[in-house]
Amino acid sequence: MTRAPIITSLQNPQIKRLVRLKTRRARDEEGVILIEGARELFRAIGGGLVPAEVYHCPELYSPEAHEVADTLSAPLTELSRPAFEKVSGRENPDGLLAVVSAPRVRLPEPGPEAVVVVLHGLEKPGNVGAILRTADASGAAGVLVLGRGADPYGPNVIRASQGSVFALPVAVMTEEEAQTWLSAHGFTTVACTPDAPRVYWDAPLRGRVALLLGTEHEGLPAAWRQSDHSVRIPMHAGGADSLNVATAAALMLYECQRQRRSSAS
Repeated sequence: MTRAPIITSLQNPQIKRLVRLKTRRARDEEGVILIEGARELFRAIGGGLVPAEVYHCPELYSPEAHEVADTLSAPLTELSRPAFEKVSGRENPDGLLAVVSAPRVRLPEPGPEAVVVVLHGLEKPGNVGAILRTADASGAAGVLVLGRGADPYGPNVIRASQGSVFALPVAVMTEEEAQTWLSAHGFTTVACTPDAPRVYWDAPLRGRVALLLGTEHEGLPAAWRQSDHSVRIPMHAGGADSLNVATAAALMLYECQRQRRSSAS
């Protein structure tokens, strides 16, 4: 395993570049993503990504980071603790950070019971990451990300997804591209909106299904509300007037699985 000299200066050009890469604009300009954390890096490699650069700080290693570091084939550049904490986006980093070429995702041919999630304009990385994690856990076929919301391959989304973003196809598309793909593959579109007349568990969610989710504040644009089905999640009287979008996605995804299981049995 090749190890470069330890970088200690916060003014080192490599440190300055890594700090710039925390911004979406800088990552887009270079065509790369940052992956921080042992678990996330392990899952990225398992998903077929190959780190171009790996920066590490053994002083900060967690037990998991020790294990993952021993499996890496990419050269390791060691940073001092202050230098690593400068480039890290976490309060308690575990000492591993990689630069990887941005994934070029091609959605596979969907199966006859494929479920995909379509996210329109979601801005909070925590919500996007949580939805990706649930989509992975529930066996979704992929996630389509539309609009200028949170970067699905941004460091905060990667962290919130616990690396699940690398375990299933996550494609960034324009609205037109998404509509064309869904139509070409015969997906039934299901808009999740609080003013829909039908409760979500009463909707037919078999076959190829696309679950459409918008922001909590504005919801889906009018064009996406004109879907095959519109559903709502019932709310009891009380102070809450809406559900967190990640919670709504989880309910919808597992209702899809419930209907498939009921049909199979």
